[in-house]
Amino acid sequence: MENGQNVRSWAEVGAELVAVAAGRAPADLVVRNCAWVNVHSREVIEGADIAVKAGRFAACGPDASAVIGPRTRVIDAGGRYLIPGLCDGHMHVESGMLVVSQFARAVMPHGTTSMFTDPHEVANVLGLEGVRLMHDEAMAQPINVFVEMPSCAPSAPGLETPGAEIGPEDVAEAMGWPGIVGLGEMMNYPGVVAGDAKMLGEIAATQAAGKVVGGHYASPDLTDFPAYAAGGPADDHEGTREEDAIARVRQGMRAMLRLGSAWYDVKAQITAVTEKGLDPRGFILCTDDCHSGTLVNEGHMDRVVRHAIDCGLDPLVALQMATINTATHFGLERELGSIAPGRRADCILTSDLRTLPIETVIARGEIVAEGGRCLAPLPDFRWPDSARRTVRMGRRLAAEDFDVAAPEGANRVRARVIGVVENQAPTRALEADLGVDGGLVAMDPAADVCQIALVERHRGTGGVVNGFVSGFGYDVPCAVASTVAHDSHHMIVVGTSKADMALAANRLGEVGGGVTVWREGRELALVRLPIAGLMSDAPAEEVAKDAEAMVAAMAACGCRLNNAYMQHSLLALVVIPALRISDLGLVDVERFELTSPFVPA
Repeated sequence: MENGQNVRSWAEVGAELVAVAAGRAPADLVVRNCAWVNVHSREVIEGADIAVKAGRFAACGPDASAVIGPRTRVIDAGGRYLIPGLCDGHMHVESGMLVVSQFARAVMPHGTTSMFTDPHEVANVLGLEGVRLMHDEAMAQPINVFVEMPSCAPSAPGLETPGAEIGPEDVAEAMGWPGIVGLGEMMNYPGVVAGDAKMLGEIAATQAAGKVVGGHYASPDLTDFPAYAAGGPADDHEGTREEDAIARVRQGMRAMLRLGSAWYDVKAQITAVTEKGLDPRGFILCTDDCHSGTLVNEGHMDRVVRHAIDCGLDPLVALQMATINTATHFGLERELGSIAPGRRADCILTSDLRTLPIETVIARGEIVAEGGRCLAPLPDFRWPDSARRTVRMGRRLAAEDFDVAAPEGANRVRARVIGVVENQAPTRALEADLGVDGGLVAMDPAADVCQIALVERHRGTGGVVNGFVSGFGYDVPCAVASTVAHDSHHMIVVGTSKADMALAANRLGEVGGGVTVWREGRELALVRLPIAGLMSDAPAEEVAKDAEAMVAAMAACGCRLNNAYMQHSLLALVVIPALRISDLGLVDVERFELTSPFVPA
């Protein structure tokens, strides 16, 4: 089944490809005089002609003049490089703040022609229905958007309450959908190691379907990693150190090295190849999370490949890690990831392999982007109203809802504080001495300790859980609220002013979700995300403009972190150490248990 295309039998298509390759029939498209980048042999073949028929490569060789007919479209490459379309091996469309159609339009000009997306964000809000909607929209795209069935909703049972849950029966059902290529990242790594029946049941249903199980082992302690690998996960993108990458490939996994909007994990791990000499076939490049501003202004997989090259990786090896390695991992080597006969005709013309300007992008034999502009039509897909009414707070909040009561009789407290780490997903478990005023614990902005709250927004309980966070640098009365709150996607509010925290939370309840920044009673920025409180169906450029205003507003409140919004959105991700917040309380992720906001005296 071709993702997003009408089904034709391979006998029909194969006969056409053979006829063109044998010189008996004209091609639909011929790219002449190109430097063919062959990722199978890791070489550049000068003066090549590439013939395309029925959306697939038919002949790749020195001279295709015999198959140029009166209706054949001919592109003269002028000696430029022809490289395979880029593949993102692990990502979340929702992190772009965009629906699939708008995300695809944003990345096509950057040379991405295949994406492997795990919609566990929407699964935590809308359940199996949301995954099906994401899958159906993915199937309508002019590029390849494959879906991994989310594995963990909730990501950590007993530590959070999502809007919907996914179980083994849902996984088994989804494995029969045409665009499903595997199971999304198995975040409940303690459950796998402990032999949890639900987690192993989901893995078993995936393996029975002959599909790939995605991994997510976030602990820096690798003691239990062999047990996790034995459970079935076949890849992992959570590494941040060289030893993490080495551990994954030694256990037969693919190490997925990510460069997202805020995750800079390639440089520290690529030395496993460039210095330790490990086989690069075990490594895959990916983005994981990129917001719209990054996509529009910096790029997508082209940005990752350039970065890997800047980190010392040979350009041809970097391209392998963003094309054929990914396709092979998902069992799609005969479908995509290379310029070779029979594969989908996804390719890029570029004049330089190091700086990688994306000049012309071809997907399934059609030019979909050129000169930085998307030329593909927008698919006709609409999300239903049921996906647009998902922020249910139950009541309006007031400043008092963000009060933190001190233990009785205390004049000062030793508080546990979530410590943000710039450009990485893990947090630190910090402690701070905080004063008490009128029985309430006071934050300390001068010491970079402000408040964090998680507001329940799925069932309208009106619940608010409060704690403390450090690292954002906010130094004026302000608040930032977001309904993008991985993975259960309640609402996270961070601020130095309880009044602004209430205003920000109520604002998101009014608009149906998104991100808002307030300072001294005034809204500085708003990104509307009406679909599941996670995505917008507006064009990427519009969402990026609002996102840029949001980042600027955070800076105006004193924040100096790179892409601090991504850090904000992960403060409730209770499967990555060390300290997080959920609707049930403060979570010690190293012990996988709820903990008190105060350190015992």
